[in-house]
Amino acid sequence: MAEETELRIGAEASCSDGFCGEVSRMIIDPDTGAVTHLVIKPPDRGERGRLVPLDLVDTSAGGITLRCTLAEFGRLEPAEETMFVEGLDYGGAYGRAESIQGYGDTGGMGVGGMDPPAGIPHRARTYVEDVVPLGEAEVGHGEPVHALDGEIGKVRGFLVDPGDHRVTHVLLQEGHLWGRKEVAIPASAVTRVDEGVRLNLTKQQVEDLPSVD
Repeated sequence: MAEETELRIGAEASCSDGFCGEVSRMIIDPDTGAVTHLVIKPPDRGERGRLVPLDLVDTSAGGITLRCTLAEFGRLEPAEETMFVEGLDYGGAYGRAESIQGYGDTGGMGVGGMDPPAGIPHRARTYVEDVVPLGEAEVGHGEPVHALDGEIGKVRGFLVDPGDHRVTHVLLQEGHLWGRKEVAIPASAVTRVDEGVRLNLTKQQVEDLPSVD
């Protein structure tokens, strides 16, 4: 596995002229099994993450280096969309709530979903949604790995073929059930990427795989 490229969620990334953030998500083409983009989140919470094509990515023991400048990184496609929504209750339908804007909050509900009477302030929020290219899937921090008989751990990252970027192994975060630091699960055991990674192996079969240093 020494020749494969290691991509880890949470890895630090730098451009040619400075630090640009951390890997927060990875984008995979389910049809080819290849990683197409890394989502790099800048350290400033106010800045949006960027979709970084894997062709711009170099890896090393010290982290990830992008073949672009900070200015060029800032011009890459945003990996998040911010939506400003006014209303009483949206139940999370627009994404994760990022903040409450200063319009006040009545603390109550309208009747039949109608707007409150004039003069009564609305609740107004900004929501952030992840951008995923059409037809592709995302894997983010803390997403589960599902064996045939239940969840076995969290996705730590991937090993990919440096030539075509196809995933060769899924790196499973430390599993307390068998007390080893990390397990590399062959891509042939992955049935789909859907709200985590789903396998055609049992927990015992995963436990029997060799650990990764």
